[in-house]
Amino acid sequence: MKVSLLKAGQLFVLSGVLFLLAACSQTVTRVDSDSVTDLSGKWNDTDSRLVAEEMIQDVLSRGWLSKFNRSAGKAPTVIVGTVRNLSHEHINTRTFIADMERELINSGEVEFVASAKDREEVRGEVKDQDLNASEETRKVLGQEVGADFMLQGSINTIVDAISGEQARFYQVDLALIQLGTNRKVWVGQKKIKKTIEKGGFRF
Repeated sequence: MKVSLLKAGQLFVLSGVLFLLAACSQTVTRVDSDSVTDLSGKWNDTDSRLVAEEMIQDVLSRGWLSKFNRSAGKAPTVIVGTVRNLSHEHINTRTFIADMERELINSGEVEFVASAKDREEVRGEVKDQDLNASEETRKVLGQEVGADFMLQGSINTIVDAISGEQARFYQVDLALIQLGTNRKVWVGQKKIKKTIEKGGFRF
């Protein structure tokens, strides 16, 4: 009788261990990078890409662009400045800025210059060339192209939650500012609203 109870106990422990191992197993599925994945309801790569595409399309469709082309006789030179994260959650604004830079450059409508951080590295290379590169290939300081406009903005959130249900509201505000005059030639806004329902199991 004792032996049977012992075996039963061992089987119970073994089944418990197997259950825990199965629960802790991990499955990885490779998906297309453009597919929509929204696991937590927080700001993600899909939000960054879609908002960047929509807002850059909007800024390039407005009257400031044709007005500048007519007066200056050339395409405007643009730089992306700071996008402040004023939300309650961690948002990697660098990926959002990179998405906007890609859309601006690939549009062919504007010229684009490197950010302040990127310029530091480039200037260091030019200084190094001044000492080490041949006369025929070296670049000199003071030949940079100045930007005509800077794009900057912020990301804000509002969260409303009650009894297992949550609503997340994101608002992205961007402004295109003419350098030198500080005139805002374009102001854009994009809003995203998500609802999240929590399941019955809590961890």
